[in-house]
Amino acid sequence: MSGLSTHVLDTARGRPAAGVAVKLEIDRGSGWTPVAHAATNDDGRVAQLLPDGTALELASYRLTFAVGGYHSAHGVSGFFPEVAVVFTVHDPTRHHHVPLLLSPYGYSTYRGS
Repeated sequence: MSGLSTHVLDTARGRPAAGVAVKLEIDRGSGWTPVAHAATNDDGRVAQLLPDGTALELASYRLTFAVGGYHSAHGVSGFFPEVAVVFTVHDPTRHHHVPLLLSPYGYSTYRGS
């Protein structure tokens, strides 16, 4: 399955981060162009970020996670209001999964499967 998905885990609370707004953009060479937006479900996931009929391209993409609102909703004063993850798709026929491990004062990400 090709496409793009994400998953946000709140490592401080030990559970999925539900309700995090996620924005996807593509670098067209003249700046970032919006592609899609979504919010994580109760399991902290967005299973398919690309709109129906849209395929990944050989390009750089940016996922922006609006984590400030998520932290505020849980009574936490986090350090990062948003997290931007920029990555390059080298093989658009493969599925790309970009997880975010989140805490109020740090985050980590990696190429998932």
